[in-house]
Amino acid sequence: MLTTVVFDADETLIDLRPAVDAGLRVVLAEMRRLTPAADEVSFADIAGDWDAVYADLVDEPVMRIRRAALARSLARVGLTDELDRMAELFFARRFALSRPFDDALPMLGTLRRSYVLGFATNGNSRADRCGLAAEFSFEVYAHVRGVPKKPSPAFFAAVLAEAGVAPSSVVHVGDSPDKDVQAAQEAGLRGVWLNRDGLPRPPGLRPDAEVRSLAELPSVLERWQYS
Repeated sequence: MLTTVVFDADETLIDLRPAVDAGLRVVLAEMRRLTPAADEVSFADIAGDWDAVYADLVDEPVMRIRRAALARSLARVGLTDELDRMAELFFARRFALSRPFDDALPMLGTLRRSYVLGFATNGNSRADRCGLAAEFSFEVYAHVRGVPKKPSPAFFAAVLAEAGVAPSSVVHVGDSPDKDVQAAQEAGLRGVWLNRDGLPRPPGLRPDAEVRSLAELPSVLERWQYS
């Protein structure tokens, strides 16, 4: 019997991209205020600095990756001494604008009547800083109390420990085919792929369900309960 539904955070419940972009634009504006050299730096340049550092730091905390990306951006114009202040500017703006997708809160309200709800993320989107305070019975964050990032089996072991139920009683919902669906399934959970953009299904991916909107999720779970 399904008792517990666990959600990924960024790009599943939380519309992260507008908040991140706004944070980067604040940083770029401050760089341009400090030095004319930054006039030659584009938004695409500083947005791309995340991709440039990510592969080497993929297992590190997200905040550390973001600081490395900002350091790369600042080094373009000789402003590396401004890293701490720029990071503070970025994160203040990023969290101030982090909000749930429109379909998130109504869906959570519906599911809460029948299921225990959990929040489990690799990132630094704390539920209480992103418009999701008091929505969940438990929260699991990578790099807190030694929990590694998804897709590590140890991440899902931590989720199950918090849930206090067998894997077969848990559904994990997320936007990442490998981290949220395949890894959850390998740990014995059901995996629901939230495919907001209607992307082609990756070869070998067999989610227990695929939805385009979180509004579809309650009916999917109801069918499973009575199938």
